[in-house]
Amino acid sequence: MDDPFEFGAIAAANALSDVYAMGGTPFLALNIAAFPANLPVEVLAMILRGAGEKVREAGAVIVGGHTIKDVEPKFGLVAVGMVSTGETLTKAGFKPGDKLVLTKPIGSGILTTALKNGQLEPAHLKEVVSWMSRLNGPASELARKHAVRGATDITGFGLLGHALEAADASLARLHFSYDSIPRYAGAEHHAVYGSIPGGSADNQLLFAERVKIDDAIDPAGRTLLYDAQTSGGLLLSVPGKQLPAFMRSAAAENMAAWIVGRVEEGQGVQVSRDAVG
Repeated sequence: MDDPFEFGAIAAANALSDVYAMGGTPFLALNIAAFPANLPVEVLAMILRGAGEKVREAGAVIVGGHTIKDVEPKFGLVAVGMVSTGETLTKAGFKPGDKLVLTKPIGSGILTTALKNGQLEPAHLKEVVSWMSRLNGPASELARKHAVRGATDITGFGLLGHALEAADASLARLHFSYDSIPRYAGAEHHAVYGSIPGGSADNQLLFAERVKIDDAIDPAGRTLLYDAQTSGGLLLSVPGKQLPAFMRSAAAENMAAWIVGRVEEGQGVQVSRDAVG
């Protein structure tokens, strides 16, 4: 991000997501930063302010941290949270018969790479910043209320990489409907024209042998499925009986949620072009 306030806010939301992905509530955080000596103090202040306001929004506090000098700016949080016994969300909780629900679109890695290349439209930048800055707290809380036990957040390994981790941990197969998966506006366009982060290409090399993708899905679509996300959404395994109530609650709370597939007996990950009921 070119804007230091947004840089800090997104970094904080990304770090706090690890707590939310396990059903926890953040209560404290530490700033961890590496800044160039020639970076203006005002820029540093805005990064820390962006993170601080996001941590405050989460109901937590920043209690300190550590900063060193480095040649390029790096910033994140050590985030600590608590979860009640019996309410933990884990990658091992995806059960056959559950429905897969995703709470943010995919494609942020492609769009931020397009931004680095000076090719991203302002409207698309505004959309992706808004989503990456959004906390996963409401989705995590709603999951706990509706007896969800399987969850992971979608970050550096992309949708399919994190789904494969969940499939392995749960001894199940995750079956996605490609057309049901939300994508950022412009993401497919920029994937076609080569704005692909290195992490996304690495994901495809690492995971492709264990993922079955419908031949009708073009190369740009496949790239999106492996795209390395920053501050992506939660992938939830919602029990079938709980799904109608979960979706009604999400709509009532104005929380985004897309039904993107189901959990089946088997292993690995499958992506079909047909709808997955």
